[in-house]
Amino acid sequence: MRGAVMHAPGDVRVEDRPMPTIVEPTDAIIRIAATCVCGSDLWPYRGLEPVAAPQPMGHEYVGVVTEIGEAVREIRVGDFVVGSFFSSDNTCEICLAGYQTHCVHRGPGAASGGQAQYTRVPLADGTLVATPGQPDADLVPSLLAASDVLGTGWFAAVAAEVGPGKTVAVVGDGAVGLLGVLAAKQLGAERIIAMSRHADRQALAREFGATDIVTERGDEGVARIKELTGGLGAHSVIEAVGTQESMMQAIRATRPGGHVGYVGVSHDVSLPGLELFFSGVHLHGGPAPVRRFLPDLIDRIWRREIDPGKVFDLVLPLEEAAAAYRAMDERRAIKVLLTV
Repeated sequence: MRGAVMHAPGDVRVEDRPMPTIVEPTDAIIRIAATCVCGSDLWPYRGLEPVAAPQPMGHEYVGVVTEIGEAVREIRVGDFVVGSFFSSDNTCEICLAGYQTHCVHRGPGAASGGQAQYTRVPLADGTLVATPGQPDADLVPSLLAASDVLGTGWFAAVAAEVGPGKTVAVVGDGAVGLLGVLAAKQLGAERIIAMSRHADRQALAREFGATDIVTERGDEGVARIKELTGGLGAHSVIEAVGTQESMMQAIRATRPGGHVGYVGVSHDVSLPGLELFFSGVHLHGGPAPVRRFLPDLIDRIWRREIDPGKVFDLVLPLEEAAAAYRAMDERRAIKVLLTV
């Protein structure tokens, strides 16, 4: 089969790779219908995470089950399924509490890489969710978004305790931040402030439900949020970047007693203890338990209540994965969908 492999920073190649096979009786093999490049894939691409050896890429995937292990009971051959970026049994005590990304048996969701024609999914019954039937082609991008960026944006909104009557600020205008806007709207937020300097992303944020746009960053961005909220700050802030500046901007833009939901993968972020102590701000986040939200998100997509697939503003064939990485690295695309 063909699949994307990162050999070194800036060096992604689509190569012939071994066809995945059933390894454990709880495995499933998926023929991938669509996959994509994630913002977190750019960290090693930019040299900010080590690439010690050539590594298969991709952790966002939807497709059709072609084979199952003998212990798989809930997922069937022929099902169209949505997966999440970590595998989980969905039965352990941590999973049952809603934190499948911390499952005691967790592993990679796409064990052989998701940017490929096929992948092996461990713990298939706990990791995969089947759609009600075979989806129309126009639903596939939105279902693919549910496998990571929608679920991650949704978790950020939940972690920030977004709800009716609240003002929400969203730090980050990538796919996760934009879908955090969508989640906030769905969860009933009264006012949603998107922080963005890019006209195309501002337009999509407004389409997803943003009521205000703030272009300033850092301390200026915090001051603008305070100005818009009577000097108090937002009730809920979504942090979807993962840098020192974005985290401090999120904390400082939150009112005392408010909540920050942080899902940007942190790189060299340190929190000043005394400032945090006196802020009165709640912090919650980390790798999103996408599996917790998949049944609800799939249902909303299936009923065409939401269309998160709009974050894909460039579509390329799998063979052009290297070009997809370049487009996202150069911010010429919000998120690139790879057809398989």
